[in-house]
Amino acid sequence: MLRTVARRSKRTLIAAALAVTVAAGTGGWAAGSAQTAVTGPPPGAAAWRADRSLGMGLPDPATARPAAVARFFAALTDAQQQALAVRHPLTVGNLDGAPIALRYTANSLALKAERARQLARATDPAGTLQDHQQARKAADRCAALLKPGRRILAFDPRGRGQVAEVYGDLTTAEHTAVIVPGSDIDLGSFDRAKDPYGTPAGMARSLRTQLTADAPGTRTAVIAWVGYTTPVGLGPDAATGRLAEAGAPRLARLLSGLTATGVPAPAVLCHSYGSVVCGLAVPQLGGQGRIADLIVFGSPGMRRDDVAELHTSARVWAARDASDWIGDIPNVELLGLGHGEDPTDPAFGARHVSATRAEGHTGYLAPGTDSLRNFAAIVLGRYGQVS
Repeated sequence: MLRTVARRSKRTLIAAALAVTVAAGTGGWAAGSAQTAVTGPPPGAAAWRADRSLGMGLPDPATARPAAVARFFAALTDAQQQALAVRHPLTVGNLDGAPIALRYTANSLALKAERARQLARATDPAGTLQDHQQARKAADRCAALLKPGRRILAFDPRGRGQVAEVYGDLTTAEHTAVIVPGSDIDLGSFDRAKDPYGTPAGMARSLRTQLTADAPGTRTAVIAWVGYTTPVGLGPDAATGRLAEAGAPRLARLLSGLTATGVPAPAVLCHSYGSVVCGLAVPQLGGQGRIADLIVFGSPGMRRDDVAELHTSARVWAARDASDWIGDIPNVELLGLGHGEDPTDPAFGARHVSATRAEGHTGYLAPGTDSLRNFAAIVLGRYGQVS
């Protein structure tokens, strides 16, 4: 035991010294910028709390558990539900535990309102040219999310913007998955054309296509979730758990909300820094949310020493391809820097998933890769087919 502690301490000190050397050699943390985490319910929560149109108080979006939210909406008529969505689109659209179809309706209304607001900003004579350009881009993003057929499960315009989209029919799906992305992802880069399989939208579409090919006739749905403020660049945000700590309760609420609305326990796929969020979120679920599988890939660590510290009955899987630069990151956690043990290390206790055909840090869900086929097999519960 003492020798194990000594080895870990020695490795930690060496890796910390290496990290300091690298940071100094690159001019410190200049490659990244500090972000302000978006937390709490979106704008409009105060008006929601003050609403007495139903003759009773509405569940507090900041404190009500998703199961309680689900029971509240189940007691309402369809007309009452729709009226709440019209009056409070941002609240209903982001309220975990609310009916899924109602959230789609509410987010469509919220996106239309935000597009109108941004179009007004784009022609505001008091704004600068840069203000006008940013507003037009924001309006275009809203317009893209409003295209027919898109199912927006969450939308929050604050900060860099957050969004969640469903691919497939979540209300009838037999197998489901949630994609949790890593750094440099927000409303603007959610479904960018460049490096598509490094975006949650691109990963979700690719996984859903593979699921449909592998199990035609089986109803599946994949959620691309950008519900937390991600790090930007390789700065201190990426090296610490600050943003993950802010995002973990939001992910836990999403998963609890899926359970509360009758969605089958999903496989949760956590990429890069997203695996840090997952490592902090899963133990918070308790009995409020169920997940079937937890898949981490391209992970810098989960801020957990081993699978046991996740306190989950879900199967835990880990993958990393040989060309992924994340493998060069020291797997330590010291003075708040680093994210701890390597989930692909056998000592961590996760089940290994082959990713030999994936390329780089964002190629795990690219078509034709063994990692994509393996992830699809896990989502479908076909564990014997996982290589």
